[in-house]
Amino acid sequence: MTKNRTLKILAALFALAAVYWFGLRDDPKVVALNRALHEAASPALRDFPYEFKVLRLDGETAVMSTPRSSEVPVYRMIGAIYPDLSGKASDNPDFVAAQMRLAGIQSEAREIVLKQPGVASVKWELDQNWLIAHNIPLH
Repeated sequence: MTKNRTLKILAALFALAAVYWFGLRDDPKVVALNRALHEAASPALRDFPYEFKVLRLDGETAVMSTPRSSEVPVYRMIGAIYPDLSGKASDNPDFVAAQMRLAGIQSEAREIVLKQPGVASVKWELDQNWLIAHNIPLH
């Protein structure tokens, strides 16, 4: 093998390692936050049909996933989490209870993350992939 070819191969390997190190590996702080979220979760949060998680850190703000948004009607999202409530009116007592349960679970996830070192606030980001996977239109 020529010296020039060896250098090209080494440069390519270095470039791949840099891409992995700076772009593809999980941020250890985010991994730690998600581990803490899972370990401190109540059984209700741990068993909830939607998994709240930290997506990234922006300074001291933890950006977390959520299926809730003003962009997506709540009846669609609740129907995906609780299929037995699909098609129920939003004033149905079971539907209202499901909304309250979702709000409580989301609040618990937020509080756990806020208690972690280096986190001063939480920002929610709509989990579009989850919505799409559950056939929920984003408009």
